[in-house]
Amino acid sequence: MLRDDNGEIYTVRYDAVNAMLLNEFLKEHRKVQEQEADIKELKNIAARQNTVIGKQQRKIDAIAADLQKVSARTDLYKRRVKVATNE
Repeated sequence: MLRDDNGEIYTVRYDAVNAMLLNEFLKEHRKVQEQEADIKELKNIAARQNTVIGKQQRKIDAIAADLQKVSARTDLYKRRVKVATNE
């Protein structure tokens, strides 16, 4: 764009418009590529976290099962002790 002495636009340099548009397009394209790379990385991180969460859940389930076994044994022991002291 060319401006007059008052700073008002009086003509547009159309030969420069294509170059400006191309430059803006390339900037936006780079941003999109960076965002796509970030999304891919985040998806990989999420997949690894889901794997870890699955392993942790299996460990929690195993610990809970062991705790139930111990609790059942403790209850049985308490009943035996109670029966023995009542006799």
